[in-house]
Amino acid sequence: MDSHPGGLPNGDNAEDSDRDYRVLSIQSHVVSGYVGNKSAVFPLQVLGFDVDFINTVEFSNHTGYGSWKGSCMDEKTLQDLFDGLRVNHLTMSYTHLLTGTVQFLFVYITVELTELFSGFVQSKTLLEKIADIARELKRSNPKLIYVCDPVMGDNGKMYVPMEVFEAYRDSILPLADIVTPNQFEAELLTGITIRSEKDALAAIDRLHSRGVPTVIISSSDLGDDKNLIGFGSAVNQGAGKLRFRMNIPRLPASFTGTGDLFTALLLAWMTKTGDLQRSCDITVSTLQAVLKRTWKHFQENCQDSQPCLRHLELRLIQSKRDIENPVVSVQCLNI
Repeated sequence: MDSHPGGLPNGDNAEDSDRDYRVLSIQSHVVSGYVGNKSAVFPLQVLGFDVDFINTVEFSNHTGYGSWKGSCMDEKTLQDLFDGLRVNHLTMSYTHLLTGTVQFLFVYITVELTELFSGFVQSKTLLEKIADIARELKRSNPKLIYVCDPVMGDNGKMYVPMEVFEAYRDSILPLADIVTPNQFEAELLTGITIRSEKDALAAIDRLHSRGVPTVIISSSDLGDDKNLIGFGSAVNQGAGKLRFRMNIPRLPASFTGTGDLFTALLLAWMTKTGDLQRSCDITVSTLQAVLKRTWKHFQENCQDSQPCLRHLELRLIQSKRDIENPVVSVQCLNI
């Protein structure tokens, strides 16, 4: 295992810390806990990125608790905020756009499907407004990198109505430079059922063919009881494709906010290293350190007969050193 003093990977230029990286992160937010922007902003700032964030949802806590209070943003409010940035010439210096959990689509309560879908119809118009913002930012800065986690579902369950899926496929995907779907989301976006590594690579190729240069399938069901399997691929002009497999150790719990943290770390390390495989090594290793600390905290503090979600919230602040000085404990394998 190797570490990187100061958060900079071996061989990276120390001048990197003096560069101005500015991220616009459009995601959900909670008062308590770590999902969406609450999970993404802190690690980006620790790693030297200025982050402007728009909270598309403001909830008391994530919806896994079963009870929450708060409100969702509509597309007009998003446009108003962006217009305010534009009129003050604040949109011209963004180097990155990051989107993940735009609205809370994770529902653990029992409702009629039609009621669930009608409650999230505005997500489609919000996504289309995000696509408009992405186009404008790319016109202002053709080098801007758009990193998108297309949050739509997991474990074979779709959390969004079909029109939201269509907005991701038709409006968002063509604009993204890096996408990080899980297996189910990759299947939705490509129409390919993933039952093997060959299937996963075929799905990745289809996403490449739709204009996405870098694709990470952040998790899949192809592992075993000890490991999750992920895949990464990048199309380099004139240099063919880079492909690799990620073996991600499992922990005996379900955590929220991990996808948001993964995508934020990947954005940071891809910017710092320019090396996708190395960036995934560091990202997965950092995530593992955070999850292990969180699991330890849960074991030491949860005395309830039922798992207490408050003790499974990511120990992100307590993991600041792991974020700054990652120890690479997981290494990706070339395919």
